[in-house]
Amino acid sequence: MEARNRKLEDWYGKIRHGEIKLPRFQRFEAWDKHRISSLLETIIKNLPLGITLILEVGDEEKFISRYLETAPETNNRVQEHLLDGQQRLTALWRTLHNNYDWETYYVYLEEFDSYDNDEDRDDLTVFFRGRYLKKGTKYPLWCDIPSQCLERGLFPTYLLKPTDIQEEIDKWVDLATAPMKPKNGGMDAIESFYQLKKQVSDKIKDLRSIVANYNLPYLSLPSHTDKSIALQVFINMNTNSKPLSTYDIIVAEVESVMGQSLHDLVDGINNEYPSIAKYSELPDLILTTSALLQDKLPNQRGAWDMDKRKIVEQWNIMKKGLHNMALFLKNEGIFDRQRLPTNAVLAVIAALYSDIPESGDKKGQDELLLKKYLWHSFFSDRYENSAATHAYADFSILKRIIRGDKKKDDSLYSVNDVPIFKDHQMVEAEELYTAEWPKRATIRGRAVLAVACRLGALDFSTGQRVDVNNIEKRHYHHIFPDALLKEADIPSFLALNCALIEDKTNISIGRKDPLTYMKERYEWTTEQIVQERLQSHLIPIDELSNGGYENLSEEEKISKLKLDFEAFIHARAKLIVKAAILLAEGHQVNIQSTYQEA
Repeated sequence: MEARNRKLEDWYGKIRHGEIKLPRFQRFEAWDKHRISSLLETIIKNLPLGITLILEVGDEEKFISRYLETAPETNNRVQEHLLDGQQRLTALWRTLHNNYDWETYYVYLEEFDSYDNDEDRDDLTVFFRGRYLKKGTKYPLWCDIPSQCLERGLFPTYLLKPTDIQEEIDKWVDLATAPMKPKNGGMDAIESFYQLKKQVSDKIKDLRSIVANYNLPYLSLPSHTDKSIALQVFINMNTNSKPLSTYDIIVAEVESVMGQSLHDLVDGINNEYPSIAKYSELPDLILTTSALLQDKLPNQRGAWDMDKRKIVEQWNIMKKGLHNMALFLKNEGIFDRQRLPTNAVLAVIAALYSDIPESGDKKGQDELLLKKYLWHSFFSDRYENSAATHAYADFSILKRIIRGDKKKDDSLYSVNDVPIFKDHQMVEAEELYTAEWPKRATIRGRAVLAVACRLGALDFSTGQRVDVNNIEKRHYHHIFPDALLKEADIPSFLALNCALIEDKTNISIGRKDPLTYMKERYEWTTEQIVQERLQSHLIPIDELSNGGYENLSEEEKISKLKLDFEAFIHARAKLIVKAAILLAEGHQVNIQSTYQEA
């Protein structure tokens, strides 16, 4: 095995020309948008990324292979099989073409940011914006308008492709700067405008140079390597690496400074309040909450900056805050980490409880604020990017509101000063149409499910309300059955097509169309009871009461099914958004009021 260097532009070229492929036994794309952003940021900051593993291909391929996702199928001679590094190279290829369906990626440069309605971001980072379809058009519209991107300091990552795209770059720069071109004015104004264009072009050129010349080293197995040996190396490289965590290092520092075992203290929390660990790994919660209590960022950087003595000194405050956080989430129908839309809220809520009284009107007032914050975080784009930075900014103002602090003008801080409320609108119904299956770790998908859990989510058969004791026994059920939709080639794994019901109920429904399994339930109970159970999931009854596909031709069936499913998704999205808005305004939401409002 030999270690070698290779520039990113060379990797790109090999993918582009089909000279490097994946053995088909490798899993498909698995990285989420946050890991993809982190990868790009590492490259742009020219930091080391780790090593990749290839197997040289001789006269014939040892493994059946496939192209990287969205890479061109050139049928050229394959020179290398990528054994380790698929996720990195796939993410690079796709972001350099910006061809993800529901995210668009940008490099953010603060020096070009003149947009008033946005919070500050760290200089030179990677930003992504979730996309959604509305009447056949991809929103937000500004994501594809160069001038509005530049106004926000955002440069689309497709401009960084390490190949000759100068014409494409020039066109983007022209469109991005066009609104700034002076219609009238002297030479100074014209000269200033062209200077700006040059600055934009130069910055793109600089970024392109960093990307093209970035070194992504690799280990190379020679082509004569035995197939079984190559497989063994692949398995070892994908399973044996377990680096020392930030928490492990903090534990050592605390024990060095305090002479006290942090592990023993953590075990004490787990024994006293076992429900806390339902929401996240306890070590992570301890570090992020302790960081906020010390006015540090709730991330790795904040953990390094903390005073290690204070972690122990504030231990009881932190412990009580975590306990109250778990109780609060339980009361809001969030029972565990698998149903939690974003863990960015956990440390914020836990740390804020250090200033919230144990009882009385003030506690009620403060928890109403927490409730607004919680649901707004689930149904806005606030924590899609830079979650730790944004959580810290929100926490700082929320803490001032709870403490009753005054601003420089002697007025009290209010919700209008909190960035999450001030700068981030609640989602539109259209943004939920493509929300992913909530079993996956996606904010939107899990937020849809969270609303149903908040309203009770009665089981279709037993009528049992979902709670902390039965949540783990619930199954993710396709309301329009997966098998039925597959026959019409309709995506079924959407959050709006999901309901949490018991496993026996789920199995009994099977492939039956909605009208059939509703009628079966009417045979042993009343139509009103069945409807009440469905409505507890905010399922629109009229749009679900469809069927009659049996006697249709295949073409008629597919056409009707598509129309029925689309009507159902749109109606349910409207109900979920209405309930989310009411929750984010602090109302005590019930099923009847939600249907009436919607």
